[in-house]
Amino acid sequence: MPSPAHCLGGRLARPAALRLAALAASLALAPALSAVTVDFGDVNLATPPAQSGPGGVFYNGSAGVGGIGDWSSGGVGFNNNYTDFGGGFSSWDGFAYSTTTDNTTAGFGNQYSSFAGGGAGGSGAYAVAFAGYVEPATITFAGVGAPISVDVTNTTYTALDMAAGSGFSKKFGGVSGDDADFLAVTFTGFDATHAQTGKVTFYLADFRFKNNALDYIVDEWTTVDLTGLGIDVATIELSFASSDTGAFGINTPTYLALDNLIYASAIPEPATTAALAGVGLLGFAALRRRRA
Repeated sequence: MPSPAHCLGGRLARPAALRLAALAASLALAPALSAVTVDFGDVNLATPPAQSGPGGVFYNGSAGVGGIGDWSSGGVGFNNNYTDFGGGFSSWDGFAYSTTTDNTTAGFGNQYSSFAGGGAGGSGAYAVAFAGYVEPATITFAGVGAPISVDVTNTTYTALDMAAGSGFSKKFGGVSGDDADFLAVTFTGFDATHAQTGKVTFYLADFRFKNNALDYIVDEWTTVDLTGLGIDVATIELSFASSDTGAFGINTPTYLALDNLIYASAIPEPATTAALAGVGLLGFAALRRRRA
């Protein structure tokens, strides 16, 4: 796991380490559960289908059939919708994957680079989510899974846009630095019937503090606890919210870099579930004794 990420503005983003540690302990006691890490080390980096980018390559669905460029890694599916308008113009949404490393060049032309300058922990490939107009960026498990955590950071395009503004979006904090701006991503879990199983929201930038010194834009990989999504998750959909909106929705570029998705690939049998519940009760009792 990467260390907690430093952010522009000097504030640390804090992963929910206690919940992750508790779930990790339960995994060790439950052989019916198998923890899987999707680190994107198995994606096809050949060109084509990938294309050359700044310091690496990226795949945005351009090799898909009928506008569908869906792809998978570690047995998990990532949706992609790609449209070629001809004349060198195209669009995509959903998920791309990338190894590009440019964390200094602003603008749409650098939309596939993580602001951390590569994958989590210095790895190569990572995913890039973009909330477009066709459908939400969606992660699909083979059957159901129990999401544990994921590493996220801003893309360079989004981070520098929030830091300086553009012709389409504002500088976060405004001229005075006092504007209460934010960009948040929400992970929403759904079961096999598309009933919602839970939500987890993470702030990619937050300028809502009274003390401007606490304002931040996430600029390193940060671990997000996903256990709040439940244990019978078939899909995870990503959505964004921002303080900077207009007649056509969010003005801030709605991108996210994602790596090291960790999930449990099976649900424990009843006996195992009881054992895990016992571990949880023992931990709670110990915590109460410490507080006493």
